[in-house]
Amino acid sequence: MQSNYIPWKGYFDMVNAVDVFVLYDSVQYTKNDWRNRNSIKTQSGPKWLSIPIEFHLGQKIRDIEIKDGLWRKKHWSSIAQSYAKSEHLKRYKNDFEELYLGSQESSLSQVNRGFIELVNRILGIKTALKWSWEYDLGQGKSERLLRVCQQEGATCYLSGPAAKDYLDVELFEQNNVRVEWMDYSGYPEYRQLFPPFAHGVSVLDLIFNEGPDAPKFMKSFGNHAI
Repeated sequence: MQSNYIPWKGYFDMVNAVDVFVLYDSVQYTKNDWRNRNSIKTQSGPKWLSIPIEFHLGQKIRDIEIKDGLWRKKHWSSIAQSYAKSEHLKRYKNDFEELYLGSQESSLSQVNRGFIELVNRILGIKTALKWSWEYDLGQGKSERLLRVCQQEGATCYLSGPAAKDYLDVELFEQNNVRVEWMDYSGYPEYRQLFPPFAHGVSVLDLIFNEGPDAPKFMKSFGNHAI
């Protein structure tokens, strides 16, 4: 799956459900997508946080550069202010503040990975993260994904439901790789500031509101509240 900016909880459920998670940033960048933006809850409603980027048509995600560093202070200020009354902001504040204000990384892919790795540590996710360019990918949408699985010796490929529109499941089965689909339905509500409840916001919302109990409100940890 492509690297996303501070993704929602479902993204991390997928990461936790597999042995190897490949950040698939060798594909074309798509505008107005999750690569460089996500939303948080605020007193005045959902708020989009978008990283400003330099973008040229046809550019791959891995080659996307961030315009400037001003977004870091703005984003962290919005997060700290919006979650000031959450129960667990103080517990994780230093880690996130360091990642926002203590880095000058300009690669969007690398910035996204930094946040993903931090959230993995907080949630206790041990899955190996790899880049898609570590593999010999070849040609064709399904063929490229299959080649990654084959080079890892995988017997099962877990895919997001959006890929049902294009994934050649038969090709995988012919090569002894079973395809399974991620199910994002049935998440329970947790303690969330500023009703009404919203599931699709950044995982930061769950972490700051539930702290160490956050995995209980996810689907891949076995001890969830569903």
